[in-house]
Amino acid sequence: MVIPFLENQTIIVEFVLRGFSSIRQLNIPLFMIFLIFYILTISGNILIVLLVLFNHHLHIPMYFFLVNLSFLEICYTSNVVPKMLLIIIAEPKTISVVGCLTQFYFFGSLAATECLLLAVMSYDRYLAICRPLLYPMLMTGSLCIRLAASSWLCSFLLTAITLVLMCRLTFCGPNEINHFFCDFTPLIRLSCMDTSLTETIAFVTSSAVTLVPFLLITASYSCILAAILRIPSATGQRKAFSTCSSHLTVVTVFYGTLIATYLVPSASSSQLLRKGFSLLYTILTPMFNPIIYSLRNKDIHEALKKCLSEKSGLLR
Repeated sequence: MVIPFLENQTIIVEFVLRGFSSIRQLNIPLFMIFLIFYILTISGNILIVLLVLFNHHLHIPMYFFLVNLSFLEICYTSNVVPKMLLIIIAEPKTISVVGCLTQFYFFGSLAATECLLLAVMSYDRYLAICRPLLYPMLMTGSLCIRLAASSWLCSFLLTAITLVLMCRLTFCGPNEINHFFCDFTPLIRLSCMDTSLTETIAFVTSSAVTLVPFLLITASYSCILAAILRIPSATGQRKAFSTCSSHLTVVTVFYGTLIATYLVPSASSSQLLRKGFSLLYTILTPMFNPIIYSLRNKDIHEALKKCLSEKSGLLR
């Protein structure tokens, strides 16, 4: 929908999301697949949260941060997937400008929070492996809360700067977004104003919440690797590495898909590839995270077995 603006321009008040318009014959299969992925994502992350909350043996810093990450994944995927499912099967495939900017804000804020939380979790693993004797004194409950709260607060505040600048833009060109959600790049291209300041600020803030945490994670794991190699026994090395292997896998998957998405050229021939990578970090990564943390985690296994045994005892 558009409304008159000056003589030869109109102001856009809603956008059309054309993310899957080129493969309409697959709408129903895509809807079912993404719905199943969404249900699995929500269920898996809720399970992680409940297991940690109701099992006192898991009330340690590592699982406190894991609860934050799982809660974030629930919010992250719920911000994108329900609307995406709607545009796959419904007509019209529209979203208001306000709704689009709101979706972008939460998407950007939650993605930035995940970067910071992954960095905090790597610092926790660094202290646990490289400073084991001092770990209980250094990684206190109050510090855990401050680190987690700072990750959430900084991300939402930094993304708000970009949002304020975007709210000042006027959208008066085509109103079609060739994506399945309101990402920054396809959205900013629809503005008929000078967007150089907005793009510069967005680049600076996004670099601050992605590149800096990545460097901190790299530094932490460099120290962790050096500490593990100094352990004399192979058994000790495997045990030490197993405490951080799940987190390292999540970091690799998250940053790998994120980097691949935004390094794809902006040419129209690459749009399908860009959307494919976007699906990885908006749908598949949040679904795989609880699986990754559960597969090789004995504490999670024991907590799940205890929960199931208690439930089966109640049913007898």
